[in-house]
Amino acid sequence: MTSQPTLTKAGDGPEGSEGPPQGSGLQAGLKNRHLSMIAIGGVIGAGLFVGSSTGIATAGPGILLSYALVGTLVVLVMRMLGEMSAANPTSGSFSAHADRALGPWAGFTIGWLYWFFWVVVLAVEATAGAAILEGWIPAVPQWGWALIVMVVLTATNLASVGSYGEFEFWFAGIKVVAIAAFIVVGGLAVFGVLPGVDSDQAGLSNLTGHGGFLPNGAGAILTGILLVVFSFMGSEIATLAAGESEDPQRAVTKATNSIIWRIGVFYLGSILVVVCLLPWDSEAIAEDGSYVAALDSLGIAHAGQIMNFIVLTSVLSCLNSGLYTASRMAFSLGERGDAPKAFARTTHRGVPRAAILVSVVFGFVAVFFNYKFPDSVFLFLVNSSGAVALFVWLVICFSQLRMRKIIQAEAPEKLVVRMWLYPYLTWLSIAFIVFVLIYMLTDTEHDGRSTMLLTMLVAAVTLAISLVRHRLAGRRATAAAPERDEVGVG
Repeated sequence: MTSQPTLTKAGDGPEGSEGPPQGSGLQAGLKNRHLSMIAIGGVIGAGLFVGSSTGIATAGPGILLSYALVGTLVVLVMRMLGEMSAANPTSGSFSAHADRALGPWAGFTIGWLYWFFWVVVLAVEATAGAAILEGWIPAVPQWGWALIVMVVLTATNLASVGSYGEFEFWFAGIKVVAIAAFIVVGGLAVFGVLPGVDSDQAGLSNLTGHGGFLPNGAGAILTGILLVVFSFMGSEIATLAAGESEDPQRAVTKATNSIIWRIGVFYLGSILVVVCLLPWDSEAIAEDGSYVAALDSLGIAHAGQIMNFIVLTSVLSCLNSGLYTASRMAFSLGERGDAPKAFARTTHRGVPRAAILVSVVFGFVAVFFNYKFPDSVFLFLVNSSGAVALFVWLVICFSQLRMRKIIQAEAPEKLVVRMWLYPYLTWLSIAFIVFVLIYMLTDTEHDGRSTMLLTMLVAAVTLAISLVRHRLAGRRATAAAPERDEVGVG
């Protein structure tokens, strides 16, 4: 099994010191409440609030089926990842498992693709957050807000893993409370029992009225899948963060077992409320966004500003977790020799400083491209990382097929989380992911084809670098073997 990174508890070390010595590895600085909220909030991305209106306009109430299909896939993939991570918790998560199960080429390729995805996300989210903040305080330019946000969250991650956990606890907590309140208030309005609200548009009849449940045909469900699939990226963060908790196995098991209700409540529940509060073809959904339009329909004052605050919180949460996730993946790659060794060095607080700084530098560069070359360089970066989520899920599936046999042979007692109906549901998941990837190649209306082709290009280049790199390493090892033999004979 791939070895777990060295973990130490915060405060360990010689008496009078602030922590373990330089380079002692990651620290178990995340508390149970941190892990619980990271697991709950990690599945709620800003894409749910911002991008759902496009899906509703495309598929109508049938977008619920799109969310349900993708949500089911995520539940299955997380079950597979939970099985492997509970047996061997590591900050490399699926990349480390792929390294062991499929070979170094797989761990290298998917690890760097995942890192690339999150550093691009840093730029996207920093720009989105800066736009909201500039609207509130226009005296500071948008690029200035982007810089401030990035610097603050970089400092948070550099301080300690506990600082990241504490910030994420509150960011995720606000998201969870906000969306739970939305579901409760909206649900009461749908059934006509919310005091002080007179909404003639609300009701379950919106699910079948205005052209039916599938007003644009069954094919719109597939298009809806392409539009919503990427909003689920982030579910796997809990398995990376578990590597820095005091009881990684328990944390992974808990996060894996709770994924069903988290997706059911926060995604399906909230979207169901939206399409029941308003007709799917309401102009307000297209103009104001689905959640703002829903709040407006309830007569809630300042609905737009309330939603801006919630979206800003989601953006900051995504930025915080994105920087953490990218740095831990870089750390794991450094430990395995797939990245510079400096990435695997930690401070006395257990923070991989070099991995964090390199990740944020690339994030800053991407932000610069967003402002200077938004329709060329930055568009390429966004599209070329767009399908990484599907590639990650596919690698997890193939890794689990192999890792189950390895775990059963080496340490069957570690199979505390088991994939259901193995290997049939694993193969079914693989078939569904491949189908979505192929369908993306036919989608020209929503840039699915360009996203798929560019992501495949970046993946092919990364894979080629991996194969060349490992072949050269093999030749060096072969060339060094005779020299060692001669020294031994001498």
